[in-house]
Amino acid sequence: MSGRTLAIGDIHGCDTALNVLLSELRLNADDTVVLIGDIVDRGPGTRQVIDRLLEVNETCRLVFIRGNHEEMMLDALKRGPLEPTWLRYGGQEALDSYAGDDEESPTVRYERIPASHVDFLNSSKDSWETETEIFVHGNLEPHIALEDQEREWLRWTRLTGFEKPHPSGKRVLCGHTPQADGLPAVMEGWVCLDTWAYNGLYLTCLDLDNNMFYQSQQSGGFRALPLDDLE
Repeated sequence: MSGRTLAIGDIHGCDTALNVLLSELRLNADDTVVLIGDIVDRGPGTRQVIDRLLEVNETCRLVFIRGNHEEMMLDALKRGPLEPTWLRYGGQEALDSYAGDDEESPTVRYERIPASHVDFLNSSKDSWETETEIFVHGNLEPHIALEDQEREWLRWTRLTGFEKPHPSGKRVLCGHTPQADGLPAVMEGWVCLDTWAYNGLYLTCLDLDNNMFYQSQQSGGFRALPLDDLE
């Protein structure tokens, strides 16, 4: 019997929410976990999130889609720790999670980022697809083949709410566009899993086999919702 396919939305350094979610999911070796991107920045536990996901990668199949925040962090790792765009949009919180001492400089914190974490970020994909789903972080440019999509669309373009179903008939799962009500956005042919975990709302997982949403919070809360209730 094949395992589950579980898509997890924008984690954004919410380590407690991730641990609560994974505890409830009880992963096994046959499962496939798809990270929609933006696992880093904004929340307090970027380092802890990556450590936990490295453990998940040893437990089951892990597919990691690159988000705009992974792109910014990787750019900062090339240019230096004081890359202003990254620091302004959540990089400071990410650096703080690597601190051993509150008095350490940003440069020292930057140097504490393990090579295994950098390798993990670099392992992320632009997109991924199965026979029934397409996984991207941001959006898709209409009428453009998946392999020809520009990173601006894949990682930076938000949903408008007027997206059409994909011509392939596959359902598109994405993140990046935060849902202020804490509920996944369910549209014809689309599901957005960014439910603003770092802003006190929910980290969301969709089980593609039973169309159940599982949601956890940095405060420790957990709930389950059928996708049919949101259509």
